[in-house]
Amino acid sequence: MATKSATTKAKSSKKNSDSEYVEEDYSLNDVLLRGRVSAPATMKELPSGDKVVEFRLIVTRSEREGVDTLDIGAWSASSRKMALALKSDEWVEISGSVHRRFWQSPGGLASRWQIEAASISRI
Repeated sequence: MATKSATTKAKSSKKNSDSEYVEEDYSLNDVLLRGRVSAPATMKELPSGDKVVEFRLIVTRSEREGVDTLDIGAWSASSRKMALALKSDEWVEISGSVHRRFWQSPGGLASRWQIEAASISRI
């Protein structure tokens, strides 16, 4: 997992071969989490036909007391299979990225943040 220092600029400009300025994007959306599974995962089929397996990960805070409970989504066939095999209180490591999901609810547009699991492994 690569990291950039906090002082690195988000974007920089440089000339390409045609003497035009091109902005480079140094964004990084790469997450590594370790925690306990809160409850067995559930499979959902979306109106689009896509399938996702969702569960929550309990991560102890390092700076102060308490825990954070994070929504995890397993979208690929291999990560869905692994997620469905997890049991409550099992320790796992998740690598992936953060995404904001949007949908239409009866009250209007709704959204939530979700960790999209690229890989899930027991520890």
